[in-house]
Amino acid sequence: MAKFSNPLAFTPLPVTIITTALYAVLLIALIVVHVTVPTAPYDDNPIPGIIQWEAWRDLQMITRGYHQYNTRNNDNVRDYLIQRIDSIIRSHGRNTTAWEDQPGKPTSTRYTSEGDDPAVYVFNDNTSNLTFSIPSSPISDGVSTYFEGTNIIVYIQGSDDDRREWWNEDNGEPHSKGGVLVNAHYDSVSAGYGATDDGVGVVTILQLISHYSLRGNTPKKGLVALLNNGEEDFLNGARVFSQHPMSKFPHTFLNLEGAAAGGRAQLFRTTDVEVTQAYKRSPYPYGSVISADGFEAGLVRSQTDYVVFNGDLGYRGLDVAFTKSRARYHTDQDDTQHTSRNSIWHMLSAALETTKSLTSYTGNEFEEKGDEGKVGSGRGSRGVWFDLFGRAFAVFKAHTIFAISVTLVVVSPLILMLTLLILYKCDKLYAFSGARLYHHPEGDEEILLLGWRGFFRFPVIFAIASAVPILLALLISKYNELIVHSSDWSVWAMMLSSWIFFAWFFSRSADFARPSVLTRFYTYFWIMIVTWALLVVDIIFQEHFHLAGGYFALFYFAGFFLATWVSYLELFTLTRKSKYCHERMDPSRRDSVSASQLLSPEADENTSQTRGEQHEEDDDEANESTGLLSRHRRKTFANYTRNDDSSPITEDHEGEIVGSKGKWFGAEQEWSGDMPRWTWLLQLLFSAPMAIILIGQIGFLLTQGLHQTGADGGSIFIVYLFIAIISILLLTPLLPYLHRFTWHVPIFMLLVFIGTLIYNLVAFPVSPQNRLKFGFQQVVDLDKGNNTVTLVGLKPYLGKVLYSLPSADGFGVPIISGPYSTSSHDNRWMCEWPGLAPNVVHNKTSLHERGKYSSWLTYDLNRTSSNSAIVKLSGRNTRACRLEFDKPVFRINVRGSGPQDERYLKVPSVGSKTLNLWSRTWENSWTLDVEWRKQNGRGLSGRAVCKWNDDNYNGVIPALDEARHFAPNWAAFTGLRAGAGLVEGYKRFSI
Repeated sequence: MAKFSNPLAFTPLPVTIITTALYAVLLIALIVVHVTVPTAPYDDNPIPGIIQWEAWRDLQMITRGYHQYNTRNNDNVRDYLIQRIDSIIRSHGRNTTAWEDQPGKPTSTRYTSEGDDPAVYVFNDNTSNLTFSIPSSPISDGVSTYFEGTNIIVYIQGSDDDRREWWNEDNGEPHSKGGVLVNAHYDSVSAGYGATDDGVGVVTILQLISHYSLRGNTPKKGLVALLNNGEEDFLNGARVFSQHPMSKFPHTFLNLEGAAAGGRAQLFRTTDVEVTQAYKRSPYPYGSVISADGFEAGLVRSQTDYVVFNGDLGYRGLDVAFTKSRARYHTDQDDTQHTSRNSIWHMLSAALETTKSLTSYTGNEFEEKGDEGKVGSGRGSRGVWFDLFGRAFAVFKAHTIFAISVTLVVVSPLILMLTLLILYKCDKLYAFSGARLYHHPEGDEEILLLGWRGFFRFPVIFAIASAVPILLALLISKYNELIVHSSDWSVWAMMLSSWIFFAWFFSRSADFARPSVLTRFYTYFWIMIVTWALLVVDIIFQEHFHLAGGYFALFYFAGFFLATWVSYLELFTLTRKSKYCHERMDPSRRDSVSASQLLSPEADENTSQTRGEQHEEDDDEANESTGLLSRHRRKTFANYTRNDDSSPITEDHEGEIVGSKGKWFGAEQEWSGDMPRWTWLLQLLFSAPMAIILIGQIGFLLTQGLHQTGADGGSIFIVYLFIAIISILLLTPLLPYLHRFTWHVPIFMLLVFIGTLIYNLVAFPVSPQNRLKFGFQQVVDLDKGNNTVTLVGLKPYLGKVLYSLPSADGFGVPIISGPYSTSSHDNRWMCEWPGLAPNVVHNKTSLHERGKYSSWLTYDLNRTSSNSAIVKLSGRNTRACRLEFDKPVFRINVRGSGPQDERYLKVPSVGSKTLNLWSRTWENSWTLDVEWRKQNGRGLSGRAVCKWNDDNYNGVIPALDEARHFAPNWAAFTGLRAGAGLVEGYKRFSI
């Protein structure tokens, strides 16, 4: 076994081992963080008031069935939560006190204990309602909604809170400094059990109630725990909370959500740096501001209650959500079998520490008078934040990052230029020097320095190596677009291995043909320019688009700047060029020519690269120090100049040449023998670790959140492009060292590349573990009795599912297919065919009797003027209906609704063509007044629609039962869109 004379020398074995180990250790650590969840404590009661087994049992009870707002099971879940809250609070020695509800005031239960502990109030909100509208867009008309809430609100008074029941006063206002809201929604989607969306958030809140209602854990500021109902349909539950008096009290919030179905709970986005500091105390922080930029850029199209609390109510706060395994999101695999106690603990521990920090905060950042008697929230500063290996958390003010970035952009080039100037004055600037010329009566003599060698190497190699992942992204997205859906790590392996191999191959080839000690110098020189430009772009994005996700560019550039500066500083260790060249002259002339006869530095600089390279071949003449191989092979010893020193020149086992000028490597320039051999390691530590940590984290987070969004109709190419770009940025710090790598690692990378490329091109892209989602809906014409089943999904796979269904594969079955949406952001297709009859309403009449559907929905229209009417609408076994107008209406008033909230638009300026109606009671009858513009005509026409979403029993929706039974095991079924019914029945109307 070979011995290292210097284990840190810039020779192949140390370089290969150290750089490979550094990348392997950091990347493996990042991968472990992203694929595992920290283990929950073995103690079931790790913190006073927190009982883990109760949280797991509560989650099992909540997720026993689908519990969308328009299901009977939703009422069961609500009843269970009210009972559990009562049981939890009573278990801590608190009892209800006599309380007389006042007419027109919120219904509540007060829990008190012995002593002076603040009280706990539970509001069973069965009165709040709201009418609001979503403005029209280029691809959709205005939509209005009337919603009756069934939220559960728990107010745990803080020790600093006003003890008055101000919400029972006329126009009551909170007089304290405000409190903290923690929110989760207890409804699920129609076809999902809602374990992580949002069952884990719900049980987390139950445990927070248990902790803070325990004597001795009273918060300094009050805590409002909101379990809202109706998030999955237009964020209705959070919006209707605005109508409850308790909405005036919070100034900050923590929203607990599930945007996927497992893994770690990620800090999704925050309003400002001050509230983000509260999350910093979490034992296992996880997340990056890049996810918030995803919302800003429109890459994430779904929304959470965060937008209501911040945008509508003006609170400042945080959004914490699960983002892993989006293929299970909103499906029947969002259950307790596919989550874990570890995931519960990860969210619970983060929520506990964040709320502790917010409720105990004594600063004045949130002290500002609010509108309409509510507590003010103040104004915060935009922040930049990210975790480090899931154990530490960094938070910066965005303007601090901006200021440092601008400073570095200006100062760093000046420092490097000043260093170059000093090197020039010291006559040690070997870089950018081709040769030096001596005058002699017998003829001039030129001493080659070859300082330009390798100057253009980086742009060529970087362009070739970086083009490969980009081309692979195009190739895979064309021939097997969805492979990233189930095999994202295979795509990562392909991208990384391809770049490493091709970058090494061309780096090694260039070094074999034209070795140069300045390869590192010039590589860092070019990388410095590229990353400087990248930082300038990031500054522009920070300033004009308020996007903070480019924070990595600052650390990325700073590392390369320091590494580049080290390359410049290394040159100070060299002998002055005049002395070196004088020593390398022909001995017969050396004594007669003094160093003072050397041409001036200006003339030296005019000795061009071209001139130096033209003479390079001349020094390849054979002499006693020339290797035995031909001049077309790499030489054993450098012989760029004459060398008549008496000391012998030898080559050691590491490929270094030992001569009178120290050690230099292989056929590189002899003058490099004085350079330190360990500084490459310093450069590696400056440039690589932070780049790997920050860019690797961003890449894995982006992949985790986006790699399964193709099923929703989004572009998958953008995911491959992200992986390709991140791979390039991640591996660029390797480029200054790849020419020293031995063949072992690159050849292994070649084998990995070939294997993963073949797999990614030919493997079937979905599996039972990573299913593909299809939207389902059945629409019934209640007048004619016919029904249509609609299935929406990606075109190649939609056909496979369709032809597996008996009702759609029979002879003569009419199937209509085409694009699902006109939006360029949705590339899904839909198929429609007559399906099996639904049984969402129990009929006493025969299934084959004509007109059996007519009683499912009833309506009545009465004109009150030439352009207004009263509409009455009700549906059987439902509490969700809808009115669709052929032309927009401009006034809507639902009888019995509360006063209009000026924060919400009742009807858009262009009118509404859809009115969604939600009732807290079953088979409700809505009565409403509508008005349209006279110029649109005297009549009003459209459709009255009722929705059914309860699929908890077989046989209720046979068409959906059939799809689940006969479709391939890689297919998952969910509702067609937010607010839609699994079954919808309609009748046409006209007046």
